Amino acid sequence: QVQLVESGGGLVQAGGSLRLSCAGSGESFRYYAMAWFRQTPGKEREFVGGLNWRGSVTTYADSVKGRFTIARDSGKNTMYLQMNSLKPEDTGVYYCAADRRRSNVVMVSRSEYYFWGQGTQVTVSS
Repeated sequence: QVQLVESGGGLVQAGGSLRLSCAGSGESFRYYAMAWFRQTPGKEREFVGGLNWRGSVTTYADSVKGRFTIARDSGKNTMYLQMNSLKPEDTGVYYCAADRRRSNVVMVSRSEYYFWGQGTQVTVSS
């Protein structure tokens, strides 16, 4: 069983930066492909970005490409989301997710992910 805990959310002005962390438990964590999703009220949970289990392949939503960066530290069982040049439309609850398959590709559909964190709120003011 893998447990995921997000942290690092908060309130930031447009143009600012935040770094989210997702700490995972369990020996198998390092073998899972991982991703970040976000959700705002009334909208579907959407893919933000992800990386394969090796950390060698990353994929981003077009809306965040060039502004967000995902990385993982397998030694610390932690994945990060560095968010720069934040915009009000980046506001939402951010979730980390783990695909329990040792996947070399990044899945963008939330149905592909088995483990989820509880979410952390990110609010970007204009």
